[in-house]
Amino acid sequence: MDLQQLEERSREMRASILRSVAAAGSGHPGGSLSCIDVLCALYFGGVLHHDPANPDDPARDRFVMSKGHAAPALYAALAHSGYFPVDELLTLRKLGTRLQGHPDCQLLPGVEVSTGSLGQGLSIAAGMAAGLRLDGSDATVFTLMGDGECQEGQVWEAAMFAAHQGLDNLVAVIDRNELQIDGFTADVCDPGDLAQKLASFGWAVSEVDGHDIAAVLDALTRAKAARAGRPSAIVAHTVKGKGVSFMENQAGWHGKAPNAEQLACALNELGFDDSMEA
Repeated sequence: MDLQQLEERSREMRASILRSVAAAGSGHPGGSLSCIDVLCALYFGGVLHHDPANPDDPARDRFVMSKGHAAPALYAALAHSGYFPVDELLTLRKLGTRLQGHPDCQLLPGVEVSTGSLGQGLSIAAGMAAGLRLDGSDATVFTLMGDGECQEGQVWEAAMFAAHQGLDNLVAVIDRNELQIDGFTADVCDPGDLAQKLASFGWAVSEVDGHDIAAVLDALTRAKAARAGRPSAIVAHTVKGKGVSFMENQAGWHGKAPNAEQLACALNELGFDDSMEA
């Protein structure tokens, strides 16, 4: 896809997120909207080697959605990639659905690991990267983390391990939207300068506007290609609820579904009608 097509796909996935969360009556729109441009660049920009027709391809790259509550964003990326029908997005969180509130790798193709307990994704991704290297694989492991979860000690144990092991087949992206369920990260437990911290652990670090798809794509491409004996991290500066004016920078939209009127308003801002077609 060219840049214009990527931006259009991102807009479509934002609408899918809103419709699925509204249909469910619950979910996490804020953090899903903040990271969707990163997922768009990763899945549709030619960075992530994956095949919806062969989701278990041993040569595939792996993606770990560490911030599992942003499942609506991952599901939108998978559905629009062709892993399952887009219409299925409207079954989010319903009884018997494959689209659980947090991703379940036993139910849905394209989901590498079940996540949701914050702080664990980087450890899992590092273990995957170490295992793939032992197997002689050229695959890259990507993980997307929230900035709030970087308050977890396990994150920094994994960061130390990955640097010590020289896991240059590991790329971690931090969705730095500066908000979590209880408010601003700086007020809850300030994680500080995450780029500086990761660099001090021995990671190769870059910072990027997480809504500039061209810049995100460039950062992901460079990180994947680096293979310089150390893991790579990208701190993506984002806006929680990006794309919907009344959701932007509002902690209250961390885990709340829009009602019918709010959905119509949000979709209108994105240039869509208020139908429930995913």
